[in-house]
Amino acid sequence: MKKTCLSALFTVLTVAGLAAAPVMAQDNVRLNRTIETLEKGDPVFGLFTGNFSLANARALARSNLDYILIDMEHTAFSMETLQEFLLGMTDKQAVARQGHTQMRTTPIVRLPANGRNDSEWLVKQILDIGAFGVMFPYVETAEEARRAVASMRYPQPRGSEISQPTGVRGSSPAVSSWYWGVADYTQRADVWPLNPRGELISFIQIESALGVQNAEAIMTTPGVSAIFIGPSDLSMNMGLPGNHPEVQAAIDSVIALCVQHSVPCGITTGANDITSRLDQGILAPTVGYWGDAGISGSTEANLRTAREHSGRTD
Repeated sequence: MKKTCLSALFTVLTVAGLAAAPVMAQDNVRLNRTIETLEKGDPVFGLFTGNFSLANARALARSNLDYILIDMEHTAFSMETLQEFLLGMTDKQAVARQGHTQMRTTPIVRLPANGRNDSEWLVKQILDIGAFGVMFPYVETAEEARRAVASMRYPQPRGSEISQPTGVRGSSPAVSSWYWGVADYTQRADVWPLNPRGELISFIQIESALGVQNAEAIMTTPGVSAIFIGPSDLSMNMGLPGNHPEVQAAIDSVIALCVQHSVPCGITTGANDITSRLDQGILAPTVGYWGDAGISGSTEANLRTAREHSGRTD
């Protein structure tokens, strides 16, 4: 009887240990692969998309891109549609193969609100369904950047050394925790690199003359993960064509500041400028234009060129 009980106990402990192993391993795994890549000092490559179909979600999840900018600034803003798209990007075969829930392609959502608008409720809903980052368009001041970061953060524990900017995000982690596949979502759902363990990216867009003027203050605001330059809106705001020397000088000045402060910088690129932008210090370029269904042949070629030029072999 005693032998039987011990045998049963051994079986239970063994099974429990096997079941717990992936969870323990999960604690040490970066869920945000884009952050993991940037921490290695490597560039990351992305694409804007406004096609929220299941077919597109599946294609982008296996596209070899590092991140996707899900554009809800210039498309309809629908939380139910976004939730379906995020679920569509979930690749169970990849999860089973790698033994953890890290997504190969990181989903980041661009808001419809500009920096001067109140976007707290938008950010809260986007993050509560599981997005791994938020892009804030048309940010023009450090205060707007601070408010953007605060909207992504939970209030920190008393005595925290990274309590600022004070988080204002309300607590409702059930869906996002399920989507990420972790039990400690509220501890990991913070902005990187302010929180070294954070899994959220705050992409701040600079796309106006005033934004360029305040670029250094914006990018050094605690909690800003990366800057993304919007060339089209910037040239329009400046009242000049995109190829005008003043516009290019403004873009170059923001890139130089990002390099100086070691802040990842993104910008739209194509076949004609992807390698030169990488050489300039851009670490988060998009490698093609609006993706309607997966990635086009030209975007795939640009991605291949960018990865080879940067030495990416993963």
